[in-house]
Amino acid sequence: MGIKLDAIRARKDEAAKYMEQEIVHTIKSFGKRRPGSEGETKAVHYMADKLREYGCDSVTVEPFDVHTGAFMGWIYFCMTVVLAAFGLYFVGERWSQIAAVCLIAIGLVLFVGEFVFYFKVIDPLYRKQTSHNVTAVKKPTGEVKQRIFYNGHPDVANEFTFSYHFGFKVYAAHFLGSLVGLGYFVTILVLQLTGILPRETVLLLGYIGLIFVPFWVGMYFMSNPKMPVDGANDNLTACYMGIALMKELQEQGIELEHTEVGVLITGSEEEGLRGAKAWAAAHQGEYQDVDTYFFCYDTIRERDYFAVNLKDLNGTVKADAEAGEMFLQAAKTVGVKFSKGLVPFGGGATDSAALAQGGFKSVGITGMNHNLERYYHTREDSYDNLDLTALADCFAVSTQLLEDLENR
Repeated sequence: MGIKLDAIRARKDEAAKYMEQEIVHTIKSFGKRRPGSEGETKAVHYMADKLREYGCDSVTVEPFDVHTGAFMGWIYFCMTVVLAAFGLYFVGERWSQIAAVCLIAIGLVLFVGEFVFYFKVIDPLYRKQTSHNVTAVKKPTGEVKQRIFYNGHPDVANEFTFSYHFGFKVYAAHFLGSLVGLGYFVTILVLQLTGILPRETVLLLGYIGLIFVPFWVGMYFMSNPKMPVDGANDNLTACYMGIALMKELQEQGIELEHTEVGVLITGSEEEGLRGAKAWAAAHQGEYQDVDTYFFCYDTIRERDYFAVNLKDLNGTVKADAEAGEMFLQAAKTVGVKFSKGLVPFGGGATDSAALAQGGFKSVGITGMNHNLERYYHTREDSYDNLDLTALADCFAVSTQLLEDLENR
């Protein structure tokens, strides 16, 4: 007959209330949880203690180095070289044209490397701090035939200034305007270099390009390093999804026979997936003895936008199709609507991308509108802005997923 987790699924509302309680406690007790901060460290150790309390056989806290501020730092460097190159454009000498091209090339490397692919391009230029990952595992009673990890990140982002004050449309228009301006500038710079246009036309095109300068200057203020958010939805909802499941397994006295269950808490996700990258590197070649699946939750807030993201990292990294289908089937079984989705260009990434790049079977699970709601990365991502129904429904799917894996 296989194992049944009906008793846990029936407690989905209680599990959601537990998550809310722990989210409130974390925000009130540990302060702002910037990547590598004291607040993040305290939260991580607290979660590790909870996982020990809930019967995990092993709980390991692993430190790793993180250069805080580097991930968003590309903006300041990139915009500075773009503005400098734009000024050189008006000089009109051969040396200034070559210098402008070199500066633009540097800016493009920073943009593509840091923003598009999350490479560590400028990390050494920033202060090194210590962040942490937590790996918790509960063993089955018999032979391990498969393994599952529930993943979330405890750290928070700095506030998106334009999103908070003006909403997503202004935020998106500003960012898009900056990119369009960059494309325009590269085009007229190439025309200037070819020498096919008269000097007067070159200057006119440059003067037209002045309309983009406010967009580039505005990028310096895109995020506010003095205003880290609370991160209730993004991403304490994910951290406590797995912890709540471990709690219910212990309190209901349920032992699995062949499925090893784990919770993976990865620090510094908002610093360009640095924790998941560090974990994947540290555990390269491990967890290959049986099928092992990583379900990376992020911002479980909006039921209308529940999605299994089959592409991640600005749409450039494929998730594990089998893991995605498993989650979709579990959702169908319990009557919760999840759609196939992706993290689009400009939408960033989830830790699933870093794990997938490290060779692990992972998929991202989100409950957020990629046309960003006002709470996303703003001070409104607080514990009084949770959706307990969304948490309960996602918990029910997560429980069904575990049941399906154990009984396959």
